[in-house]
Amino acid sequence: MKLGEVLVKEGLITKEHLRLALERQVIFGGRIGTNIVELGILTEDEFTKFLSRYLKIPVAEPSQLANIDEETITSISKELAEKYKAIPFKKDKNRLHMAMLDPKDMKGVDEFRFISGFDIIPYAASELRILYALEKYYGIKRDLRYISIFDRIEEEKQVVVTDSEELKKIKQAFANVTEKEEIAGILISEAQKVVKRAALFVVKGSGISGWKAKGLTVEGVDISALSSGGASSIFNDVLVKKAYYRGPVLKTPGNEELIKMLSGTPQDSLTIPISIRERAVALLYADNGVGEVLDANVNYLNTLVSLASMAFEILILRKKIMDM
Repeated sequence: MKLGEVLVKEGLITKEHLRLALERQVIFGGRIGTNIVELGILTEDEFTKFLSRYLKIPVAEPSQLANIDEETITSISKELAEKYKAIPFKKDKNRLHMAMLDPKDMKGVDEFRFISGFDIIPYAASELRILYALEKYYGIKRDLRYISIFDRIEEEKQVVVTDSEELKKIKQAFANVTEKEEIAGILISEAQKVVKRAALFVVKGSGISGWKAKGLTVEGVDISALSSGGASSIFNDVLVKKAYYRGPVLKTPGNEELIKMLSGTPQDSLTIPISIRERAVALLYADNGVGEVLDANVNYLNTLVSLASMAFEILILRKKIMDM
């Protein structure tokens, strides 16, 4: 049974999740696990734990790949490491422990054994982690896409939002709103402090209407969640998964209307659903323009969206109280 099918069977992802990941893989390449992590369906840790069970092989932990000594790295040449997408990370007497993109590749294991003179102990690791290590230790450059995904997952592990005086003021502002336009204003104003372009869209049935923005013109703009041909779009994927998307705006039929509005295809973008009681009522879109990537501050946008969602609920409760 294929890896993706096993993920569905174990209940880690849905059939729809698998469809989205496979669709993205066909368009953009990479391993299925990379696409699943990129879409936010599973974390890297969740995926590698599954991968270990699936392959019946231990996982090379990120900490084990973080600071590998030069003597261990030079056990395997750059050419061989690149050929098999593998990293030696520990020497243990006559054994060499290696993180491999395909740890079941016996041809690779045998070649490593012959060249190094060590017994090879293979470990599983995510494609993202392997490519990061290849660049760090061998200077083998990654595509921008992999840098963007890797940076995002590292930021998500490290960023802890603190109750700074500024954040307390923002929380108070959201708590004091009396109408939805105030929520939109606070959200867009704060978002543009960390990104060049930010836009709010209201979810209306199968369509999405522009509401408020800075750096873009969205008022009066209507975008279908699905194209006329039924092709999936970034907005549709976010609504279906009920999870944010970070990555490039791909030139696909489903994204045509969005690309037209953006005047191009940004290589790094963020779309977050704003939900009330698990129902998406709006979307926040953000990027730094067509040729730029987002930075670590995008995690702040998730905090803003959470606050906006609560502010919407406060308005609803106030209305219910007044209508009683």
